[in-house]
Amino acid sequence: MHVPFRLFLRRKLPVCAVAIFLTVLIAIAQARPFTVAVYNLENLFDIDGKSAYDEYQPEHYTAAHLRTKLENAGRVIALMGEGSKGPDIILFQEVELDQTPSASPLDCEVLIGRHEREPLSKLLSDPIPAYARDWPAEAWLLKALKERGLKGYRVIAGEDSASIPNEDGRGRAIKNVIFTRFPVRAVRNYPVPNARNIIEVLMDVDGHPLYVFSNHWKSGAGDPAMERIRMEGARVLRTRLNEILHADPHADIIVGGDFNSQYNQKQRNPKMPETAIGDVLRSQGNELAIRGPQADLYNLWFEVPESERGSDTFKKEWGTLVQLLVSRGLYDCNGVQYVDNSFRVAKYSGLNEASDGMPIRWSLDGPSGAGFSDHFPIYARFVTVSDGAKDRWLELRNPSQGRTPSRVFRVDSPAGDPASSATIPNPGANLRDGSFNGKLILVQGTAIAGKRLGVEFHDDKWEVYVPDAVLRDRLRASWKSGQKLRFYGQLGQYKGRWQFVIEDESWLLGPE
Repeated sequence: MHVPFRLFLRRKLPVCAVAIFLTVLIAIAQARPFTVAVYNLENLFDIDGKSAYDEYQPEHYTAAHLRTKLENAGRVIALMGEGSKGPDIILFQEVELDQTPSASPLDCEVLIGRHEREPLSKLLSDPIPAYARDWPAEAWLLKALKERGLKGYRVIAGEDSASIPNEDGRGRAIKNVIFTRFPVRAVRNYPVPNARNIIEVLMDVDGHPLYVFSNHWKSGAGDPAMERIRMEGARVLRTRLNEILHADPHADIIVGGDFNSQYNQKQRNPKMPETAIGDVLRSQGNELAIRGPQADLYNLWFEVPESERGSDTFKKEWGTLVQLLVSRGLYDCNGVQYVDNSFRVAKYSGLNEASDGMPIRWSLDGPSGAGFSDHFPIYARFVTVSDGAKDRWLELRNPSQGRTPSRVFRVDSPAGDPASSATIPNPGANLRDGSFNGKLILVQGTAIAGKRLGVEFHDDKWEVYVPDAVLRDRLRASWKSGQKLRFYGQLGQYKGRWQFVIEDESWLLGPE
């Protein structure tokens, strides 16, 4: 039975019981739950007509593409926060480094605030209003989220320079961006050779200082030469972390981003004598060790079962390039605290997850593009606590022991009967407009023999890829040009080539 608070206090309880009850009530009232997310957007570019990438020139990339990209990103972002309000802190990667920057720094909140009543559908119509043509990508994203009801963000963009080339001579094209709903005390940028600037933001979370670092290290997770470049970035970050932790070993720190490294980089790449994420940055997975003096960072990938550790794929193998790391201070009973076992991969069936569980990546195909990103976002929950006790620790359920497997987990074939989930396109449907990406299709066509398997289907020619090498060789030997075929295939692209992927022999249905 519900008892009103005033009646509860009138009961003759021991003074100590009342004191404990009041203490718990005050702690609950002061608790501030919030969510932190990492999202590699896979090339969110503006539409100012100038781009470092050929595929984002005006002849390929239009306002309609940007609108699709923004709307799809907003749909995913809304699902990661409490009450469909989105995360309170979001670390974005692959946001375009503006190739036509303004002479003075832009305040995105002020910029879009001047046009709050104008919907995105109008702003991204042809012709685009003159005042909006030079908006940077992060301003468009802020506008899209605000229109979806995800409000209150301040934007902090990396201060990279497009005029500073990488070692390959190519100009820099993308940067890190942080969206936060919390007051910002200070911002620092740390240039990294041949990679994006690391951003440090000191935030005020209900009076508690929280350091947040956003990273996007050099690509090529399995390349030893690229690992040396990643180690340079890791040293920059580790040096700054050491400064903070020397001043306060219990400082609240969240480190996130796309590290272009596996959480188990050393185990996945045993020929690398030293790794950036493990040896230099000292990311580790023993959750109890973080209480001691030897470990100060815990990698949240250890919060989920080994077989579920994956947010991106390469050659049908799961990877963990995007990561969230937390400091010792997020486990004590003071300031900001991690919510135990709250780490998640933001993959949603029917939205950004394909039928085989892989991310539905962004595609420029069709008049307005389609898809989301080649990375699933990740997120975790946090809360503020008012105990003020740095000598007491968060109670943990099933704390990770830091077991770091070397095995690679492959993408599973879609479970169940493919007939129950397959799509049969209408005769007039455009299969290359992006809306069919990642879907299982019933293909009824004519074989094209050759080095690469192919099929004529839906008045078009398509590659056919079979991951199983034995089955692939068998089909190469048996397929004859002009032969009638029926099979289930997942539609997608690889290096710009459209293909149907046959994941299992049971997907082959034989002649019509």
